[in-house]
Amino acid sequence: MFAETINRLVRELAKLPSIGEKTARRMAFHIISLPKAEVQALARNIMEVKEKVTLCSICFNLTDVNPCSICRRDRGNSDTICVVETPAHLAAFERTSQFKGTYHVLHGLISPLRNISPEDLKIRELINRLKNGKIKEVILATNPTREGEATAIYLAKIINPLSIKVTRIAQGIPRGGEIEYLDESTLKSSLEGRREM
Repeated sequence: MFAETINRLVRELAKLPSIGEKTARRMAFHIISLPKAEVQALARNIMEVKEKVTLCSICFNLTDVNPCSICRRDRGNSDTICVVETPAHLAAFERTSQFKGTYHVLHGLISPLRNISPEDLKIRELINRLKNGKIKEVILATNPTREGEATAIYLAKIINPLSIKVTRIAQGIPRGGEIEYLDESTLKSSLEGRREM
């Protein structure tokens, strides 16, 4: 029905998370309607992100400078690490402006059904950070899903022998909810109401 170049663009856009074919088609037609300079700027920005963005060598957040700006800035409570699943979750907590410690991004959750084991995540790197003796508390801020809970329990079991306080964010977050989509006040409450594990 459409030119093959449009169909290819729709197929590529539909591969993005939460984008179905209908939305991809709308996006494709919007891109077609843009001035050529704007489309070129969009394409340049996509390529630049792909070429320049890497993982922070300390917290494993996405960054274009290493270490990332969060790890470089002087944090008032740098003896606390908040462990999150993804960079999007880190960004959600940063939007609250409440957490003053540092972060550690796991890049996923333990999920035997999807063949994701602890070795596939940034858990070894977290333990190495904790062994320096400066960290007094680890906040486990994984999603309240089956995989999130299993990952939090696994982490608590391997961190507790290090004599570091391990806490879990409060369950004001609905079970099955996604951290990156929650409002700032819910996230703030979850940090304030965290419990020891």
